[in-house]
Amino acid sequence: MKRFILTLLLACTTSITFSQIHEVGFFVGGSNFIGDIGRTNYLFPNEFAGGLVYKYNLNPRMALRGTYTALPISGADADSDNLFRQQRNFSFTNTLHEFAAGIEYNFFEYNIRELGQTFTPYILAEVAAFNYKAPASVNASGAVQFTNEFSMSIPLGVGIKGRISDHLAFAFESAIRLTFNDELDYSTDRIASLNFGGGGNDFYTFTGFSLVYTFGRPPCYADTE
Repeated sequence: MKRFILTLLLACTTSITFSQIHEVGFFVGGSNFIGDIGRTNYLFPNEFAGGLVYKYNLNPRMALRGTYTALPISGADADSDNLFRQQRNFSFTNTLHEFAAGIEYNFFEYNIRELGQTFTPYILAEVAAFNYKAPASVNASGAVQFTNEFSMSIPLGVGIKGRISDHLAFAFESAIRLTFNDELDYSTDRIASLNFGGGGNDFYTFTGFSLVYTFGRPPCYADTE
């Protein structure tokens, strides 16, 4: 009996360590910006964005995930419903390179290798670091000089994912990034011509579709073979 229990524990440990289901794939969609310039809609993609995703399924309810996303953002006061912004008529473009890691939680038990539950809504929470272009100074001719900066954000979102085949799955999700700075649109009080006012931090969002390939066996507790 002891030998049987030891063998079972070893099998489970080996399965959990080396045989978890992995997911790797890509996603495409749109990004938008909410700040001191342009529209203030929280869900209004106006730039093409995309990236790569990796997931490590801990169990049918929860997965660890890591992503890289290239997120162009832009804003134009001419597109805003705010009359003051329309008259001000500023615009900007920037590109964010974001690395994020966090947790994905399924509302239903979901296993791509089983036909019982072929889709589930989910929520996600991550911590992200991103690179962006920020204004640094103004030269003698009046041109703004930029520098690369890094900052943090907290992506929070919802989605729905489903099974295509034993090794392919899709997802559609939307997530907003809560940032800790106010200069993604180049707004800064260090340069008078770029002091757009406003005291809140910027936000950016991504909404899109992903396709992933899964590999590895389910963990011991879910293995029916």
